Amino acid sequence: MRQCTRSLLLCTAAALLCSAGPDAVARDDDGAELIQQSARTHYDGVTNDLLTAGLGRTGLQGPAPGFADPLHPTAAELRRRAIFVNYGALVDTSGAGGGYGVFWGPNVLADGTVTTGQGLIAGDETIAYATQPDGSRITLMIQVPDGYDPARGCIIAAPSSGSRGVYGAIATAGEWGLKHGCAVAYTDKGTGTGFDDLQQGQVTLLRGEAAPVAVADGQSQFTANLSPSERAAFNTAHLDRFAFKHAHSQVNPEADWGRYVLQSIRFAFDVLHEKYPGARIGKRNTLVIASSVSNGGGASLRAAEQDRRGLIDGVAVAEPNANPDYVGRFTIVQGSQAPILRHSRALIDYVTLQNVYEGCANAAPALAATPLNLAASPGRCLALHDAGLLSGTTVVDQAAEAQRVLNDFGILPEQNATQGALWFLYVPQSIAMTYANAYGRFSVADGLCGYSLAAAVAAKPAPLALAAEAALFSVSSGIPPTGGISLINDSAPAGPTEDRASTPDQDLRGALCLRSLALGHDAVTGAPLAGLEADQAQRIREGVEQIRANGNLHGIPAVIVTGRADNILPPNFASRAYLGLNHVREGRRSRLRYIEVTNAQHLDGLLGLSGFNIAYVPLHRYYIAALDLLYAHLRDGAPLPVSQVVHTTPREAGPDGVVLPLTSANVPPIALAPGADAITVSADSVNIPE
Repeated sequence: MRQCTRSLLLCTAAALLCSAGPDAVARDDDGAELIQQSARTHYDGVTNDLLTAGLGRTGLQGPAPGFADPLHPTAAELRRRAIFVNYGALVDTSGAGGGYGVFWGPNVLADGTVTTGQGLIAGDETIAYATQPDGSRITLMIQVPDGYDPARGCIIAAPSSGSRGVYGAIATAGEWGLKHGCAVAYTDKGTGTGFDDLQQGQVTLLRGEAAPVAVADGQSQFTANLSPSERAAFNTAHLDRFAFKHAHSQVNPEADWGRYVLQSIRFAFDVLHEKYPGARIGKRNTLVIASSVSNGGGASLRAAEQDRRGLIDGVAVAEPNANPDYVGRFTIVQGSQAPILRHSRALIDYVTLQNVYEGCANAAPALAATPLNLAASPGRCLALHDAGLLSGTTVVDQAAEAQRVLNDFGILPEQNATQGALWFLYVPQSIAMTYANAYGRFSVADGLCGYSLAAAVAAKPAPLALAAEAALFSVSSGIPPTGGISLINDSAPAGPTEDRASTPDQDLRGALCLRSLALGHDAVTGAPLAGLEADQAQRIREGVEQIRANGNLHGIPAVIVTGRADNILPPNFASRAYLGLNHVREGRRSRLRYIEVTNAQHLDGLLGLSGFNIAYVPLHRYYIAALDLLYAHLRDGAPLPVSQVVHTTPREAGPDGVVLPLTSANVPPIALAPGADAITVSADSVNIPE
């Protein structure tokens, strides 16, 4: 049975997957072609569901669901594992003590009522590709719960967090939207978990299965843009390497994140029109909120900036990756501290600085006991001294000096205690490599700054185990190191070697190369770059200009929530800076609210770990609150709170050493009238209370 709509020619069938063939293509009005390779599935909410893939509240706490045949997992099995992995990566699922199943989780109803159920939600899920004018392919997915009411409809646009695949917002915007009876419009926003095993010629299909390039026949999530001869030459010189969609698609997907979100919203409307053919569905009776976290939050803001049709009614985001245009008309002031003049720095600027100095700064005695600070590098300190970038003569002095460099740059002291964990987890290293490649639209064959990607055995590139490759779609974050794929230093003295193990200074050469390209001049000497490096730096600079946010939300009500201890997207460069830019662009028309939460950092998925559980509170609590407040404002005209700092209290360990459960006293509500905690924006400053 096959049925096609008037616009997307979506194919529906009782079968799990139905392909309409190469002629079933509709051109979107921004030039994208929505190609008919779609899968539409109804989940009964008993054996399987939209939110948890049938795992329910308890199943999401582990162990990870397995595969009947590890070498050939089914699409349904890959989906279940992907939902499990993405859910636990974005929110703390460690237990009720951390808030799971109490403040959030499948069993917590939309009004906050805690139930004893598993929280399964029945409905339809439709997944499809949208091929862009440049030939790149993004993944779109629409979930429509069975309880959807077209007469009082709502759509939550949920672009993926980080570089994650299409399920990368399931635990955040997805859960909130489905519980409120909304359709949820997901997109991998051109990043996602698509990979190309260059040696074996394996790529990822729409629903995650690995397949040979020839079998994929142009229907992969991503295939490296290499001719057969180029692929063969690369494989001869670099055995067992991988290319990843975000780093190596050569299209700078971030430049179009906003457009991809708008495409997902239009796709949602078409899916709803097909599902409810007799209903009147349109903007008059359908509320649309763009909402996600991290990169998905940045994509939501960009979508609102670019929304010329008035599709979006409101925005609610947490810790957004915003790269605001720099405007020198305002400063940022926290309490009585000195004003920050150089705010609004681009991500590639601050992350490459972190990538140079954090490994050394983590060797400071004051940070020795911070959680997961397991890869501090005295060797990096010595190498920075030898390069003339640090003057101290002892590791202790050098580490303190490296930390001053970071904090003087605009990174808050509150963020210092998380940098050891992020360094250990390869966060600045992987972001610097991935985004430099993406911004400059470099091919995997360019080997930017001597980096490549491969599995590693005894620190040397090796083939990825077949079972690991078969599962890669469902476990990958989209940005290596991930799923068994490591960052490789191809310029190591002993030959290609896993990056951290490649040199005593943890590959300072590679970090300085990326820093130089971000700066446009030599990071050590200050000399202008020449030749190939000058060209590479120019390409990166052009890519960064394409991803800058303009701050004009066109009067749309919006709420941004950020943790003060966020070391991945520091507030002075992202959220605080966006607030100031928005005030410059919109002035009194602005309806943006900014909520800054103390004792909160970027990765709630770490909060179940020792050290993190007594140092930080879940930012997710306030993301939910932001959505609740915005929804009440849009539906019922309830007032939005003013911008403010929310002061929280981390959990403590009891007399027996067991960490006490999270309570409302730890995470107080956002106040409508915060008094002295109000954040104010004047003509020349953003004022943040201590």
